[in-house]
Amino acid sequence: MRDLPEDLHERLRRWGQLHLLHGWERLSGVERAGLIRQLTELPWEELVSLATRTSTSKKAWDYETLEPPPVSPAATTAEERTVGQATLAQGRVALLVVAGGQGTRLGRDEPKGLFPIGPLSGASLFQIHAEKVLALSRRYQRPLLWLIMTSPATDAATRAFFEQHGYFGLKQDQIRFFQQATVPVLCAQSHRLLLESPGRLLLSPNGHGGTLTALAEHGLLDELESQGIDHIFYFQVDNPLVRIGDAGFLGRHVLHQADVSSKVVWKHHPQEKVGVFAVQQGRCILVEYSDLPLEVAQQQTSTGRLRFAAGNPAIHIFRRDFLQRLITHGQLPYHLAHKVAPYYDPILNQQVVPASPNALKFERFIFDALPHARRWLLVETPREEEFAPLKNAEGPDSPTTVRQAILALHRRWVESCGVQVEGNPAVEISPLLAMDAEELAQRLPSGYRLSGPLYLRPPLSGIRLR
Repeated sequence: MRDLPEDLHERLRRWGQLHLLHGWERLSGVERAGLIRQLTELPWEELVSLATRTSTSKKAWDYETLEPPPVSPAATTAEERTVGQATLAQGRVALLVVAGGQGTRLGRDEPKGLFPIGPLSGASLFQIHAEKVLALSRRYQRPLLWLIMTSPATDAATRAFFEQHGYFGLKQDQIRFFQQATVPVLCAQSHRLLLESPGRLLLSPNGHGGTLTALAEHGLLDELESQGIDHIFYFQVDNPLVRIGDAGFLGRHVLHQADVSSKVVWKHHPQEKVGVFAVQQGRCILVEYSDLPLEVAQQQTSTGRLRFAAGNPAIHIFRRDFLQRLITHGQLPYHLAHKVAPYYDPILNQQVVPASPNALKFERFIFDALPHARRWLLVETPREEEFAPLKNAEGPDSPTTVRQAILALHRRWVESCGVQVEGNPAVEISPLLAMDAEELAQRLPSGYRLSGPLYLRPPLSGIRLR
């Protein structure tokens, strides 16, 4: 075939992928070159081999040796807070948000970070996080470095959104946008590579575990080292409650000399869709909710509490040198997911929209780094204060429940300050005014009463003196 390297043709034949060449003569020179480049650069042979030898059934953990992990309490000490504050003030922490997903389940064809989740302000997820980064930078009098991992599907729109909003007051040079890699999607039955369009493989982001390789490939781990940054505070874009740069949590992590520290929320019920931390042979692991058999998930302690209740809100602190060691010793493993994926059929020369799951997607998970940690730490955090993920259009983890969580949290802050509240007004607080109840108490002069609905931000708009 014209323009097709002979060795590539042989590899496709050997792996049963010659369907990709159907209609080759109809492709333009640019389309042929693009397909050749994808087939040369992407690890499709590794994925086909993995799919061939790996079942998509639940992972076979040895549940006989699985133990609940030790979890330290949420309350922090003065020493921990002091150490965390000093670490932030010294610029030894970078903040990292995973933002490669689109809001497909929310009915939006755009980066999830653009979703307007502020219950009164209409602020996007990105704005809420950006205001926290800005507030921290002002508090510690240095522009904290913010790493934003996008994907090819979200990168351009994310960059444009930040530029359109003036980077939300942040300095442009304190932000690093970087893309995670993508990997080919396979037919679940035949293990054939799927096409997105003529001459173009169907690709999918390689999961939040792709953060590690992306940091290395974009030179960011080296940059962090050159800037004296020792720790990376990791969170996901869909959780507007996360306490970014939590000084107490950071200080405990530093004092414990942990490779990785993770926050924990307690599961509400056995079938809640949240992964759980556990210990196996002295190593910290995370078991996905889909891998945990119901009979294990329902186990209780003598006090009637769930035995495996340490849920994962995806809030971690990693030592930079720990991540560099992981990269040196190899990649995190791929996980297979059975999904619905529209694709182009080159033989029928048409697009196909399946009605049921038809494809295998491959993802790496950041929590697979945990078993490699020599020292690790799990820290409790109250769910109502720090975990309200936005995932679904309706029901649990939807815009309705997330907005309710924001309003409830901010109402508790206001009431804890002793402010008199008239009626039952909705109250939302910008991070630029306060990032917690203690800071709000410092910002609100005594004698003020609140009526609403009120969006509190600097200057103190919406607050009425009686």
